[in-house]
Amino acid sequence: MLCEPRTRYASGRIACYHHASETETGSQLSERILEGDWRMAKDPATATIQQLSGIRACVFDAYGTLFDFATAAAAYRDVLGDKMAPLSGLWRDKQLQYTWLRALQGRHADFWQVTGDALDYALEVLEIADPGLRAKLIEMYLKLGIFPEVLGVLHRLKSAGMKTAILSNGTPQMLKAAIDHAGIADFFDAVLSVEEVGVFKTDPKVYQLAIDRLGTEATAISFQSSNAWDAYAASAFGMRVIWCNRYSQRRERLPGKPDCEVHTLELLPEILGL
Repeated sequence: MLCEPRTRYASGRIACYHHASETETGSQLSERILEGDWRMAKDPATATIQQLSGIRACVFDAYGTLFDFATAAAAYRDVLGDKMAPLSGLWRDKQLQYTWLRALQGRHADFWQVTGDALDYALEVLEIADPGLRAKLIEMYLKLGIFPEVLGVLHRLKSAGMKTAILSNGTPQMLKAAIDHAGIADFFDAVLSVEEVGVFKTDPKVYQLAIDRLGTEATAISFQSSNAWDAYAASAFGMRVIWCNRYSQRRERLPGKPDCEVHTLELLPEILGL
């Protein structure tokens, strides 16, 4: 049996795909605030943790999961003022939209070009005409900050002997720069870019990269992504999935279903029983 729900105390909020048990109380059932078996603990100090067993490798999305893309615009808060948040959001939205549209059209361009194109669109919409600032913003994508819990989680996974990899839309050069800047290169057995297959997520060829490189079947991989569309696609592909829902997104109406939802990666080692 791969899924073993259990009650634990935790520092953060968590929602898990939870199969009702004979010991579950009516009050516990009433805490399910979303459809089906998704549940969110009302008290942030308590959570039902679904432990995934049989996992031999952890694969992470990069942007929004390990690296905080918002730190690019935040670095120039004093210049952007009240346009900082709108710029960060629109830049990210167009970046993702361009990957999907290019994949549909069969007109691939690498993530560095897509990121620049999305930034140009956002700057024009927000009427920010500053070529010098544009250059500084795009350069920040090579040195994004990591989320606070990432380093500690990677330490625990490495200490436990877990295989780890990054699977990202980013180019090899972008990923190397960000990983080196964050000082986390030694924690990964593989860094996989979609450039190896010439198409962006959510094409199944992207997820197959992890299978081929790690030599592990899909059901023995725990895939972590903050992007709901990415989490659902990896689940539909056959991976076990922990959706790191940092941005309080709603569930997607897409094939697949993440095994567990968390709000940070902090609980990942516990979910894996490490």
